[in-house]
Amino acid sequence: MTKRKLQRFAETETFQNVFHVCYEDSLKNFPLKGKWKTDFFKNNFPIVLELGCGKGEYSVGLAERFPEKNFIGLDIKGARIWRGAKTAVENKMTNVAFLRTRIDFITSCFEDGEISEIWITFPDPQPQESRERKRLTSDLFLNRYKKILKPEGIVHLKTDNFPFYEYTLEQAKKNNFSILNFSSDLYAEKNNFSMDEKSAEALTQIQTFYEKKFSDLGFKICYLSFKM
Repeated sequence: MTKRKLQRFAETETFQNVFHVCYEDSLKNFPLKGKWKTDFFKNNFPIVLELGCGKGEYSVGLAERFPEKNFIGLDIKGARIWRGAKTAVENKMTNVAFLRTRIDFITSCFEDGEISEIWITFPDPQPQESRERKRLTSDLFLNRYKKILKPEGIVHLKTDNFPFYEYTLEQAKKNNFSILNFSSDLYAEKNNFSMDEKSAEALTQIQTFYEKKFSDLGFKICYLSFKM
């Protein structure tokens, strides 16, 4: 591990908005499970969870635009989380936190119905058929989302991978989820979405590192949202 990464890990340990859940911790309930609003955010605002948040661009960007909501970015890479957590600390943002853990452990970190929305931003599409269970919109993961989401909780997906977008759309249809918006070319069709102006603006103005990278390479960005 490089010296720079070690320094970031050390600094991350000092941030009060970053929490770590290892395998051993996942075997027992995380102390904030069911208590994120009362014990950390100290309000009753809805909680939005971003899975695979990377450097936290989306979690921080959404938290800036929607102070009436709480946001939690989750990623296994501590050196990535450092950037978003540091930005939140420097800007004194109290409605955003970060959780360093595996997505497999989310039911140990959140109580049933504790989350209002989930964002999945540019995940590994796991294209091999043998790795379908590892896709973040496979039935295995969707069943985990059902547990922690409120009734009719919303899932959002942004991806540059058209086959993964198609796969997720078929998953939503197969499970009889209520599809809210879908497009294989977000920036060309953004005006056709059924959402308020503020949400539509955030959808296109907040970009992750990977979205910028693939957009610059000419990839079309796909978007899908549905109620479970």
